[in-house]
Amino acid sequence: MIATDASRPPLLHAESVDGVLIGYRVHRAANRDAALPPVLLVHGFASDARITWEGTGWVKALTDAGREVVTVDLRGHGDSDKPVGAADYAPLRLGADLAAVLDSAGVPVADAVGYSMGCRVVSALAAIAPERLRRVVLGGAGPNELFASWAIDEVRALLLDDRPSENRVIEQVLRPAIEAGADRAALLAVVEGVSGAPLGIPGTIPTLFVAGENDPVPAGVQQLALDWGVDLVSVPGRDHVSTLTSRVFKDAAIGFLRD
Repeated sequence: MIATDASRPPLLHAESVDGVLIGYRVHRAANRDAALPPVLLVHGFASDARITWEGTGWVKALTDAGREVVTVDLRGHGDSDKPVGAADYAPLRLGADLAAVLDSAGVPVADAVGYSMGCRVVSALAAIAPERLRRVVLGGAGPNELFASWAIDEVRALLLDDRPSENRVIEQVLRPAIEAGADRAALLAVVEGVSGAPLGIPGTIPTLFVAGENDPVPAGVQQLALDWGVDLVSVPGRDHVSTLTSRVFKDAAIGFLRD
């Protein structure tokens, strides 16, 4: 169950290098393990921290395990500013947003869990400031960036003109966001800016991949994990959405980040 506003930690804002304000919250643990750093949770496209991490039980699971948690709303989403230029969503800018959040929260080093597009944002942070990350869990992502396979004209027509797309995935991803009142121009800019974003974590940072058994988005992740020499946890019977609620995913991440 998603916490009510009254029971949630206060909303804070970090100012990124280009002046964009990034919303985040710090969730304290009653019995914090002071030997371990906070866990930074980075959601995917057309979502936010509340839906992805609070509503699926992630924040509770981590704080129950003694971990302080920092949840962030990526620019263009949730309680963060929503610029509408594609350049505003270049991967390195998104990575710089995470660094600004860690600075604002007074966190020199963090563990990170990214999901879907959030994995590529964590990757961007690792590219510009690898010293800020101790361990990383990448869920629901593989070598192929999803937006690069989308016809941008179909995305634009759906978001700006409400014209249906023949691409079933585009419809499945964007239609619920539109119905939930998302900023259409900002989402279009995200797609344009993030399209083709790389996925890479320096080999000095221990990394774990997690993917739902029935999730087509992280196609090729098995070979990628082999190429990187890291472990992959496959979540039985789960797709791209239902993987997030899996206790298998949570337990695998909590155990990996405890080491």
